Amino acid sequence: MLGNKEKLCRQLGYVFKQPQLLQRALTHRSYAPDHYERLEFLGDSVLGCVIAKYLYSEFPELSEGDLSRLRSNLVKESTLVLFAQQLDLGSQLKLGEGELKSGGARRPSILADAIEALFGAICLDGGFVAAEQAVLKLFVPYLASVDMKTLGKDAKTLLQEYLQGRRLALPGYHVVDMQGESHEQLFQVECTIPVLNITTRGAGTSRRNAEQQAALAAYQLIGNKT
Repeated sequence: MLGNKEKLCRQLGYVFKQPQLLQRALTHRSYAPDHYERLEFLGDSVLGCVIAKYLYSEFPELSEGDLSRLRSNLVKESTLVLFAQQLDLGSQLKLGEGELKSGGARRPSILADAIEALFGAICLDGGFVAAEQAVLKLFVPYLASVDMKTLGKDAKTLLQEYLQGRRLALPGYHVVDMQGESHEQLFQVECTIPVLNITTRGAGTSRRNAEQQAALAAYQLIGNKT
């Protein structure tokens, strides 16, 4: 049976010539002075460059604005966390006792940083091409599973574009309830599309977040009806 690090290397498609770089990429600052933050800095740039190059080559019809939107959404924290979970990275991180007790192995910011650190470590160990191959090994299957036209667009934008494309009236958003003190309020917002006989609700810690949740519910409801 493969050990954790051997399995990780197989998933990344890369075997380290300098195992200490892999060890550093998996070490949080709370555990030891030789931690992953500098590798993360490098990996962040490598990731951005690889994704930009890939999108430029694979989608020649897209404008600069669309390419920028796609890149920013592919390299954002929530996407990186998906890959970290896929690699079971949390179980392999070296964390200090405090971070372990507070759930650091599941914290999105730590998982995303560690993924970037891995890319940085591969770049130092094997060069940019090796790092590029590792990035694409994770990202290409993911790209095949998402809708490139909607990736990165928020729910309100998607809903608006759908309705405008069919020359239908835009939805209305109304706050129907507010609870809690001013510093920790919870908003309930209703999204209504009378022409489609749709009314949905969303909740959030701000009116904007609640509107997005209501819009998402409406957009998904439309998708289920079509």
